[in-house]
Amino acid sequence: MADSPGSEKTKSSSLMDNLLGLLRVRIKRGVNLAVRDVRSSDPYVVVKLDKQKLKTRVIKRDVNPEWNEDLTLSITDPSTPIRLTVYDHDTFSKDDKMGNAEVDIRPYIEALKVDVDGIPNGTTIARVQPCRTNCLSEESAITLVDGKVVQDICLRLRNVECGEVEIQLQWIELPGSKGLL
Repeated sequence: MADSPGSEKTKSSSLMDNLLGLLRVRIKRGVNLAVRDVRSSDPYVVVKLDKQKLKTRVIKRDVNPEWNEDLTLSITDPSTPIRLTVYDHDTFSKDDKMGNAEVDIRPYIEALKVDVDGIPNGTTIARVQPCRTNCLSEESAITLVDGKVVQDICLRLRNVECGEVEIQLQWIELPGSKGLL
């Protein structure tokens, strides 16, 4: 039965049935990242969600890199955290880890369900406080910007002596997907 002519179509439609939408993760910049080479590091960021794995470009000799890169993830289960790891690129040896963090997207997903019609641009819809169970280094605001709900996040990296990464989340509606409501 697995080889029936319509089986491929069934697989792709079941993916769309489970897909809530796309999440654009803008990796903005790193702040005070750890030194892993002689005087600096060559950092890049790897973002993982389930089986998806995306990465930014390497920025040479900079512990305060500005990536400003958009990585797009398919979201099927909002309870699965996004894992972010910073590495130091090395030419002749294994890349060194420079810390990691997790992002719980559930507060952001809940804020997306708020009816924003008539809400002024720049309005804060929700706030997420730093605590022991998240990697936030400061309060994170979920705001309406140009008709889109965005969340600015500053993550304190774990398993490293220092470093933060600033990111932004933005939802992308996908025609044919299950959607959030």
